[in-house]
Amino acid sequence: MSDSKSILTNRAALRAYAMIGVLAAIWILFHIITPGHTFLTPRNLSNLMTQTAVTGVIAVGMLMVIVSGQIDLSVGSIIGFAGGVSAYVMTEMGFSMTVAIIAAVAMGTAIGLFQGALTAYVNIPSFIVTLGGLLAWRGAAKWLLGGNTIPVSDEIFKGIGNANLPVEYGWIVAAAAVAIVVYGAYRRATSETGENGSGLSRELLKAAFPAAAIVAFIAIMNAWQGVPVPVVIFLCVAFLGAFITNSTVFGRYLYAIGGNADAARLSGINNRWNVLKVFGVLGALTGIAALIFTARVGSALPDAGTLKELDAIAACVIGGASLVGGRGTVFGACLGALIMASLDNGMSLVGVRDFMQDIIKGSILVIAVGLDMAGRKQS
Repeated sequence: MSDSKSILTNRAALRAYAMIGVLAAIWILFHIITPGHTFLTPRNLSNLMTQTAVTGVIAVGMLMVIVSGQIDLSVGSIIGFAGGVSAYVMTEMGFSMTVAIIAAVAMGTAIGLFQGALTAYVNIPSFIVTLGGLLAWRGAAKWLLGGNTIPVSDEIFKGIGNANLPVEYGWIVAAAAVAIVVYGAYRRATSETGENGSGLSRELLKAAFPAAAIVAFIAIMNAWQGVPVPVVIFLCVAFLGAFITNSTVFGRYLYAIGGNADAARLSGINNRWNVLKVFGVLGALTGIAALIFTARVGSALPDAGTLKELDAIAACVIGGASLVGGRGTVFGACLGALIMASLDNGMSLVGVRDFMQDIIKGSILVIAVGLDMAGRKQS
């Protein structure tokens, strides 16, 4: 049992390193071919990370849903509806920004729980429930906004999508993130060996790379205008998602349900309740993503979030999640989101036509799923 677990861990680590190599190759290629070699400049990297934030936040929740053996095709439409709710509450109803934020997240959570209840307790497949939601919530957004764009004038609200942290705050974020990485290494070492011997040294050595990457990332962001606020939100969501999936009973239950739902049920896991909860989590994160999107654009749009569900699903699959369930990591999903955003950003800088960008991204999704299925057959 321990040998099989070690093999799976090694495979996941190998895939993660391979993905980092692919990301590096994409960045180098686009930097070479973009006019003026602007791709790897601090300004463009800051824009790239901001573009990643919305997809990344959704991908964290989508990863949990996919791991449990479900899927959600409606998150793009929920972004449009929840974002419309936040703008409507502030502009048309005159409430404060705080109320608008709570309303958007609450709406996303309520929709997630509703769709989760239909899936878990009414036994309608999540594919059908959320496919219907893709149409229904887009229609709800058009109804709420009257088919029009509602601009948002609150500058503090717009800062959620456009502001940057002061340089010194960026370094505080870096210190906190490095502390979390080091603490995680300590936890892994003590849980495996029960003492602070060579195991701790090995784990700290493994943690050196992500710690160095965090410091380098903050330095690059500070070289332009500071760490973008959407990126801070994305990183907080990513760390929270990693904690839930790796260190909580709920997270372990999701993997068990996705790996073998019948075995999980027979072992005493309440499958329905956990599926309901994971859809609620995704709904809440979609509400957060809606706030970032609406704040960044500065208005609520009836077509906001179109095809974001495909970007999130592609990010999870590229990151190593299996659509069958039971496998995937938050780190992989976030890295997949960064790869998708890098392709969007780089192809736009190069001048690739929109239709060709869609063809390329769709092909990558199909290839990623094909490689996943081929890997499952070999194992």
